[in-house]
Amino acid sequence: MTATLQTVFTYASLPAIAVLVGALIALVRQPGAGLRSAIQHFAAGTVFSVLAVELLPDLMHRRMPWPTFIGFTLGVAFMLALKWFGDKNTAENAPRSPKGLITAMGVDMTLDGALIGLSFAAGEKQGLLLTVGLVLEVLFLGVSCGTSLRAAGQSAMKIGGTAAILGIALLAGAGMGSIALSTVSPVYVDALLAFGVAALLYLVTEELLVEAHEERETPVQAAMFFLGFIVLFIIDMLV
Repeated sequence: MTATLQTVFTYASLPAIAVLVGALIALVRQPGAGLRSAIQHFAAGTVFSVLAVELLPDLMHRRMPWPTFIGFTLGVAFMLALKWFGDKNTAENAPRSPKGLITAMGVDMTLDGALIGLSFAAGEKQGLLLTVGLVLEVLFLGVSCGTSLRAAGQSAMKIGGTAAILGIALLAGAGMGSIALSTVSPVYVDALLAFGVAALLYLVTEELLVEAHEERETPVQAAMFFLGFIVLFIIDMLV
């Protein structure tokens, strides 16, 4: 049973606030490469835990192979297209401004919000767990946003305003995802969930872990992935 729109917005407000906090952190002091890698590993572990323990088993129990296949395929295609657009736009704008990067972040935040809304198709607990997993991801995204704008010479007011817009984009995505679930048939719900699973798998394998490995990592940083996984796994057992 899906949660109410108010419940979705309540949970989605946590990562929306996190992106603003991340931008403010970048204004005060930018985290070092080692800390960023550790956070990204931990965030990847938490998101992967939600996938393995909650969302994938729910798709299995629904037993709708074709909607799952179609939704998953569309999710992969969408994320690859998003990466292509982000890389192209960022490369074109890099010499002048971080506009391309901020645009890609806006799309990413909207998608993260939509995934939160969609996850409530599997239940309120699943939605909460995914929200917890995404908080760290968008916190780092906020740090990246603040760092990019700071390097471009933007004022603190401009950085805070941009982070607030990103948070609003996440809330809008969560609302759209929740409304979609309340208006479509179970077959389409399954396809949308499969789309979300593909997007989250891409987030873990092609974004969080790839960026985490840009710097030479230590065993402690690598272990943070497994710590994130088991922490959310235990929370799932206790909730």
